Amino acid sequence: MNYRIHTDAIKENLLPLELTAYQISMTYASEADLLNVALFGKTAKEWREKNVSQKGNMRDYATLNQLLVLANMESYNSILIKQGKSQAERLQLLNQLAIRQLKAIEEIGTNEIKKLEKR
Repeated sequence: MNYRIHTDAIKENLLPLELTAYQISMTYASEADLLNVALFGKTAKEWREKNVSQKGNMRDYATLNQLLVLANMESYNSILIKQGKSQAERLQLLNQLAIRQLKAIEEIGTNEIKKLEKR
C-alpha cells in the first residue's frame, strides 16, 4: 500500500506530461534510490557492484526491521513530495526518519515484539 502511495505521489507531482517512457522510468528509479541511500547508505547500482554474486537486489536482503522502515519512508516521502521539498532535503529528512525508527525498533527488541504478537 505504501509503495502505491509513493508511486502515485511521484506520478502526480514529479512527472511532467511531456516525458518519454525512459525519462519516467528514470524518475521512479531515482526516487527508489533516494530511499535506498536514506536507509541503506547506497544506491541499487552501488550495491550490485559490491555484491555481484548475489541474485536480486538489496531490498531482497533487507531485514524485517529495514523493510518496515522502508514502508514508512515511502509514505513519508509521498508527503514530502506533495509539500514540494527538494530531493536533497527529502534525503536528509528520510535518513533522519530511518535512523530514528531503526533505533526505536532495536530498543523495543524482538522479545517485546513476540509478546505483542501473542496478544
